[in-house]
Amino acid sequence: MGTDSKFTFSPGRIFIYALLIFCALYYLAPLYVMLTTSVKSLDEIRSGNLLDFPRHPTFDAWQKAWGGACTGVRCDGLSPYFWNSVKMAVPAVLISTLIGSLNGYVLAHWKFKRSEIIFTALMVGCFIPFQVVILPMARLLGLAELANTTMGLVFVHVVYGVAFTTLFFRNYYISVPDELVKAARIDGAGFFRIYRSVILPLSLPIFMVCFIWQFTQIWNDFLFGVVFGGTDAQPVTVALNNLVNTSTGVTEYNVNMAAAIIAALPTLGLYLLAGKYFVRGLTAGAVKG
Repeated sequence: MGTDSKFTFSPGRIFIYALLIFCALYYLAPLYVMLTTSVKSLDEIRSGNLLDFPRHPTFDAWQKAWGGACTGVRCDGLSPYFWNSVKMAVPAVLISTLIGSLNGYVLAHWKFKRSEIIFTALMVGCFIPFQVVILPMARLLGLAELANTTMGLVFVHVVYGVAFTTLFFRNYYISVPDELVKAARIDGAGFFRIYRSVILPLSLPIFMVCFIWQFTQIWNDFLFGVVFGGTDAQPVTVALNNLVNTSTGVTEYNVNMAAAIIAALPTLGLYLLAGKYFVRGLTAGAVKG
């Protein structure tokens, strides 16, 4: 009876697996330190080794990082700012993705004069640094009376994200055969009917790409949040920075680690649940036809 080749391990294969395991452990080590530190008391942190497993786990630091105490206009915990980020990220992701989908559909299958110039201009928008748009965006938000509001942050992220979502959708829709669109036109379907009946059913992979990309960028943004977010509209990244840099005489490493994990959980969870769709979506439109 022959040996199944998939169960044999050559020296080269063993080396590759060993290298992959080493890299995985190396990159997971900071997460392990964060998790274990967040459930240790300050005395245990000071007296023990950084890599020691917690002897008496406690979630007091998590409760303080989440709840904290509110004094006047400021809260020490992340809870209100976490929900600010949710109220900012969810509509910004949905709106920018929908606009990018329509833009990509137009640029891929409804060619018009100078459409390539418009697409090139949108691509340039992908490479404009955040710092360049701060002053004009602040002026625009002031004129629109959206300064220091959650809706203002939604508007900023929609405007900045449309260039990326349009690029993703246009490159994906190029792979959709023109014959499908032409056949629908011959049958009398219009712009939105073709989009709804032909394009949209094929778009799940690229929608997942844009959802994950936009949510990660918006949730992790700090610059726009600290510049355009008022006291009541600050996102969780700004609150995390304030919490870590607040000087109270004693650095509470366990609270800081718990707060950092809380701030990272939505994006981490999203990648764990939908990461495979992200990879599929990126490669789905790589080949036309």
